[in-house]
Amino acid sequence: MTDATPTTTIRVGGDAPYDVLVGRGLVRELPGLLPPQAKKVLIVHAPTLGRKANDVRETLIEAGYEAIIAEVPDAEDAKRVEVAAFCWQVLGQADFTRTDVVLGLGGGAITDLAGFVAATWLRGVALVQIPTSVLGMVDASVGGKTGINTAEGKNLVGAFHPPIAVLADLDHLDTLSKNEILAGFAEIVKAGFIAEPEILDIIEADVDRATDPATAEFRRVVELSIALKARVVGEDLTEQGLREILNYGHTLGHAVEHAERYQWRHGAAVSVGMVFAAELARLTGRLSDEAVDRHRRILESLTLPVSYPLGRWNTLLATMQRDKKARAGMLRFIVLDEIGKPVVLQGPDQSLLFAAYQEIGS
Repeated sequence: MTDATPTTTIRVGGDAPYDVLVGRGLVRELPGLLPPQAKKVLIVHAPTLGRKANDVRETLIEAGYEAIIAEVPDAEDAKRVEVAAFCWQVLGQADFTRTDVVLGLGGGAITDLAGFVAATWLRGVALVQIPTSVLGMVDASVGGKTGINTAEGKNLVGAFHPPIAVLADLDHLDTLSKNEILAGFAEIVKAGFIAEPEILDIIEADVDRATDPATAEFRRVVELSIALKARVVGEDLTEQGLREILNYGHTLGHAVEHAERYQWRHGAAVSVGMVFAAELARLTGRLSDEAVDRHRRILESLTLPVSYPLGRWNTLLATMQRDKKARAGMLRFIVLDEIGKPVVLQGPDQSLLFAAYQEIGS
């Protein structure tokens, strides 16, 4: 696949600014983005990306770096302390120093893991992310949140550790199945509902073109999503305020992922979570019936789920109460006053939560 348009550079500000490059054929840019004192790079990748990892390795070797590959499990199976320990072992045996680099090549789970490994090795080494999924490009690789899962919940162990660069190379998406692409669109839809309604308009106008990596519409929604996240995390890296809006749909969504033992895709769980948050906003008089219906229409057009079994509520509630977004024992939800206007709903009554859940129950 070729792309006549030039590479787009999206700047993430803050105390440790970096660029997200969006385009095609971006691996050639990698050596020029590494710190001048770096000598070694660890490439962390999933099993299905062995060929791409070798291509990255060859590019680095040609540029004079020592490049080492660490293959880890795919998806959420990568986000375990045992896998992080394996990566630490590789780094130790290869004598990686504070001036060397960890590179994450894969979907959101791989970039989360690679980021956590980089944050914790020698109290922090340089990190480069090369996301290979829609979710990874628009969400996980940007913003410096890193983490692994525990038996008690998702991402409960982690660190804020921004990368020095992100290469969102659209070439990596050309071989993905349609289902893989659609699973990543929940985070794009989220960006549309909380701040970028143009995204919603593009999807509603032609869902097939919006979800085709070869089209200008696809690139537009990806770039809008990345730019939104860049603006938010540039102002609030450690989630003390503004960054919370990026959790739209995630409080219940993470509980669904935990209930499903991470066998559900992240996007599917967040899709259910967004409809729940919309119903919660409607019940508190914030959101119109039409706005809630729009959530369902758009998500269903992407074949994403909008309901969850009624009998699972108690399990989900217990998990949400352990969620890292809860504060002083009170649950916090991002809801909408209207489309494009997210607010925090803190400590809602459990009867209200259950009423909202009944609206999405199946």
